[in-house]
Amino acid sequence: MRVRPYDAVLCDIDGVLRHWPAPGLTDLDHVHGLPAGTIAAAAFAPSRLHPAITGEVTDEQWRAAVATDLADACGSADRARRIVSAWSAFVPRVDQEVASLLTRVREVVAVALVSNATTRLESDLARQGLNGLADAVVNTSRIGVAKPDPRVYRTAAARVGVPVHRCLFIDDTADNVVAAREVGMAAVHYRRIEDLEDALSALLPT
Repeated sequence: MRVRPYDAVLCDIDGVLRHWPAPGLTDLDHVHGLPAGTIAAAAFAPSRLHPAITGEVTDEQWRAAVATDLADACGSADRARRIVSAWSAFVPRVDQEVASLLTRVREVVAVALVSNATTRLESDLARQGLNGLADAVVNTSRIGVAKPDPRVYRTAAARVGVPVHRCLFIDDTADNVVAAREVGMAAVHYRRIEDLEDALSALLPT
């Protein structure tokens, strides 16, 4: 009888399960005659992004603030709002291989999705048919702290009822992987599908 090395798999979403179009925002900059990096600099400035992924502001408030920040560069507030609306319409590609692996693993152990995300995450997952993929979704904007804060990992383990040392954490960001190990989890730095296949092979029948 095979002994399971883990009782839960905790998986990041963006960069593992979903991939945003690339170059994406740079294309949007070009289309609207903006210097490359203009939209990303406004949207992902720490002073803007951190409140959005820790729930201090809603997704709608974050995007409205980004539009305000872009108004001068865009020449008008109306044009900035249109550009932010175009950015907001981007849809990430779901990696069906990752989704399939997580579905198979969920037949053996608990699965949670753990994401630094805004309050829009749940509706986005539902729109892409991913809301039933896991036993739990830990959205940092709902719990008030973001990875790599150790409370995120402990919350995720608690949501699936598994001790931290029995969890496998997967993320494409190295700092988040290090933080998971520091709280006692096994952790994998995801860079390609083979990383996930190798990590989950001990849980899946050959």
